[in-house]
Amino acid sequence: MKNSSQITLTALWRPILAMFIVITSSNYLVQFPINDWLTWGAFTFPVAFLVTDLTNRAVGATAAQRVAWVGFGIAILVSLLLAPWRIAIASGIAFILGQLLDIVAFNRLRALSWWKAPLIGSIVASVVDTGIFFFLAFAGTNLDWLMLAAGDLGIKWLMAALLLAPYRAMLPRLQSWAPMGVRA
Repeated sequence: MKNSSQITLTALWRPILAMFIVITSSNYLVQFPINDWLTWGAFTFPVAFLVTDLTNRAVGATAAQRVAWVGFGIAILVSLLLAPWRIAIASGIAFILGQLLDIVAFNRLRALSWWKAPLIGSIVASVVDTGIFFFLAFAGTNLDWLMLAAGDLGIKWLMAALLLAPYRAMLPRLQSWAPMGVRA
C-alpha cells in the first residue's frame, strides 16, 4: 500500500479535475453580481475546500497539498485570462494560503467528530482567503472592498455548513476518490 507522498498527480485525477471545475466556474461566475456586495462565485468557490478536505480524508495531507498546488497553477492561469493582473495575483495568493491553512487545520482536527475538521478548517481558511484576496485586489481603489469581503465571507461560512452534507455522503465512498491501494 502506497503512502500519500508516493502518489502521482495522475493518480489524483479525480480531485484535480474537481478542483479545475471549481476554480474555472468560480472565476467565471465572479463576474456576475447578485447585488452590491455579492457575486455568484461566492457560492461555488467554497467547494474548493470540500475537494481539499475529501482528498485529505481519503489519502492524506501530502496528496491534498499536491491538489492545492495544481489548483494554484490553474487559479493563476484562469485568472490571468479572465481578470486584470492584480486580481489574478490576489486570487492565486489567497487561494494557496487558504488551501494550505485548510489542510493544516483539517489534519490537526481529523480525529474529532466527522464534521469538525471540514467545518472548522473551511471557516478559518475562508477568513484568510477572503481577507488576503480583497485586500490585495482592491485596497486603495474606490471599491467598497470591505463590504464585498463581508458578503463573500458570510456566504463562504454558509457554504461551509451546507457542504457538510455532501462531505458526509462521500465518507463511505472515499475509495472512489483515492487512487487504488492508497488510504490516509
